[in-house]
Amino acid sequence: MAKITFHGVGIKALSACVPPEVVYNKDLGYLIPEEEIEKTINNIGIVERRIAAPDVMASDLCYKAAQQLMADNDIAPESIDVLLFMSQTADYRIPATSCLLQHRLGLPRETMCFDISLGCSGYLFALSTAFAYASIEGINRVLLLDGETFSKIVNRRDKVDWPLYGDAGTATLIEKGNYGDSTFLLYTDGSGEDTLKIHAGMRNPITPESCVERECEDGNIRSDLEVFMDGMDVFNFAISKVPKSIKQLLKETQKTVDDVDYLVFHQANRFMMDFLVKKLKMEPDRVPYCIHKYGNTSSASVPLTISSELCGKLDGDHTMLMSGFGAGLSWGSVLLSMHDCKVSPVIEY
Repeated sequence: MAKITFHGVGIKALSACVPPEVVYNKDLGYLIPEEEIEKTINNIGIVERRIAAPDVMASDLCYKAAQQLMADNDIAPESIDVLLFMSQTADYRIPATSCLLQHRLGLPRETMCFDISLGCSGYLFALSTAFAYASIEGINRVLLLDGETFSKIVNRRDKVDWPLYGDAGTATLIEKGNYGDSTFLLYTDGSGEDTLKIHAGMRNPITPESCVERECEDGNIRSDLEVFMDGMDVFNFAISKVPKSIKQLLKETQKTVDDVDYLVFHQANRFMMDFLVKKLKMEPDRVPYCIHKYGNTSSASVPLTISSELCGKLDGDHTMLMSGFGAGLSWGSVLLSMHDCKVSPVIEY
């Protein structure tokens, strides 16, 4: 467990962007028996999702979110000292997408840029990195862009994964200011590498055979270039690790659930989140959801939920708990001191 506490650093502003195309899970009769569709929707809690066009990347959605954030908060490009891009669906293997975004956004050449790649817990790990840099003398503002277009790496005939994933891009501005303590607890268990994985890559080189779609477990169709997820393993992992990590965080910070204004989960599926809320004895009205209209947007889901559900609600001082978990296996939680966080409404691109 890595415990990291920051003081005098916080989230100044946040924005999100989604594609305009809406895909409805009620239309999955080609994939799921008609009599099971309603039950599936009720279990996962996903009514609709946003799917990016073939020529729209995660970086494009993040770019638009960043433009919105900078315009809404009068942020000059030259004031950004560090740019981080968190994604598993980068534009290229080389170069880093953060470099491309630096140029597109008109940030100065003095801006430090690099990419981070992690699963659905990625926003928390990237946020801790942003906080660390913002705490350093000489660095005042960090722009964290987190986006995913999982629709490009999930097979549309995979009945486990295709009903879940949507696309989104987000922007978070972190800076020095009048903030109290924020504490992160971050965990990793690489023994669970096969729980959620794309098989082909560097260790298993891509060949023509990698691109061939084939029938896998329970009739699911995918190639070795597309995501495999063992849903039951992910569920068991989440319900065993996440409540413990949150309770440990509250213990470490000498807080209780009553001290938390909002608890924002990674939007994995509704059944899982409802289970976690009950396990933690948290009042449901303090746990915002947006999974019903955007689906599981991987690491972008936490900031997307804030933009979607907490816009205009974070003026003044608030205590927010965020929790993310996913591939790696990797999971973590953070208790944030929030002060006058400016949240822009979700936009489309």
